[in-house]
Amino acid sequence: MENFFKLKENQTTVKKEVIAGLTTFVSMAYIFFLNPQILSQAGMSQLAVFIAAIIVAVFGTLLMGLYANVPFALAPGIGMQAYFTYTIVFGFGFKWQQALAIVFMVGLLDIVITLTHGRQAIVKAIPEELKAAIGGGLGVFVTYIGLKNAGFINFVVSGSSIMTVNDKPYSGGAVKGTLDSILASGSVTPELTRFTQASALLALIGLLILTFLVIKKVPASFLITLILTTLIGIPMGVTSTHLSAATSLPNAFADFTNAFGAAFGSNGMGSLWSSWSKASLAIVTVFAMGLTGLFDAIGTLIGIGNQTGIFSKKDQEAFVADNSFNSKMDKALVVDTFTTTLAGAVGTSNTTTLIESATGVASGGRTGLTNVVTSIGFLAMLVLSPLVSIVPTAATAPILIMVGIMMMGEFKKIDWSDLAVAIPAFFTSIFMGFSFSISYGIAAGFIFYILVKVAQGKWKELSPILLIITGFFLANFVLLAFI
Repeated sequence: MENFFKLKENQTTVKKEVIAGLTTFVSMAYIFFLNPQILSQAGMSQLAVFIAAIIVAVFGTLLMGLYANVPFALAPGIGMQAYFTYTIVFGFGFKWQQALAIVFMVGLLDIVITLTHGRQAIVKAIPEELKAAIGGGLGVFVTYIGLKNAGFINFVVSGSSIMTVNDKPYSGGAVKGTLDSILASGSVTPELTRFTQASALLALIGLLILTFLVIKKVPASFLITLILTTLIGIPMGVTSTHLSAATSLPNAFADFTNAFGAAFGSNGMGSLWSSWSKASLAIVTVFAMGLTGLFDAIGTLIGIGNQTGIFSKKDQEAFVADNSFNSKMDKALVVDTFTTTLAGAVGTSNTTTLIESATGVASGGRTGLTNVVTSIGFLAMLVLSPLVSIVPTAATAPILIMVGIMMMGEFKKIDWSDLAVAIPAFFTSIFMGFSFSISYGIAAGFIFYILVKVAQGKWKELSPILLIITGFFLANFVLLAFI
């Protein structure tokens, strides 16, 4: 064990690694309750998603530890969960089986990019301020979803207040149009909820608890909040305590068999090519989703690795310049991409290296032994499958809001006093939240970045790769105009 994980070389011990692994597990356990809730809105079985998430988390986390020898755990990412449900399914109109096929293709694309070292070219081509804007924009996107799921955002329609449904006010039929045109009709007005609904009040209580715990830097704040809010919801009538045989572990695996491989069925991969417009939209979505996931993974790895010294300066230089896969960063990205491919195949959204891994690193984790312990904890989560269905949306919404707040920290890397930097960064981040689409935000940022460079007479500074990426986005917008 000492030789395999190089404990002495990394200045750590078995005891430190075990404690770090348990810390990471406890910090990430909430993911397995949050992921089924978000994806079930797309029509998937909560139990199937629960099992799938555990399978890919165990596979990715264990492989990351054994192959890359770094203490970074993998699981379905919150931003990608939201992208899967609210953009691909609700926004673009794909079925959940087709969305899984798209996730699988994203994994394949990332594998090609990773194994051909194309990621270095992409990383170099995207300006640092836009990378930061993408990270912060994800925060805007996730926060808005959290506020909506919490019931904090209401719409007054013809004098009666209703909740938003799929980001559209519902009044007996679909309401479609720009926000301005809807508001101008005088029939719809957004407002903050008055907290007369028990679910919204419970979400507020959960948010207050989580804020207190996070400020006090209490370990496993997310998991503690999830449990407390769920328990508080029982006397409030929000949390259902009814457990049936349908929520048992055997039934969970039965549901999982229906979702496993659904990406390749008649409603999945094959149906994506039923029309030119759908196929084109799928291809652009794969590219946008892959690009977002790539930045997410690299940002997390570099962010945590730099602060702790897990990735040395030499290792980072090798990642950019070397064409081999000897650096820890290279190996970590290889694991990240292969795990996303598995996610699409077994039935869940894209996986990523989660920022919660920082809790284990802060506890002393420095090698892959931390991940071995964490993956064992993930596997033990299987016995909790009967509890998945009782966790209310009001208990998970505060977590989305807080994660969004944390992700907005990327904005500090942007020089807002320089309009040439601020304009594309602004449209990147704001469009993500207001258009309810991560890919639209990235597209808007790239388009305005090119416009700014042309206005400055610095068009020669534009990378061909950036221009090609933007061309894909523009083609997508033209396509959507004719759908």
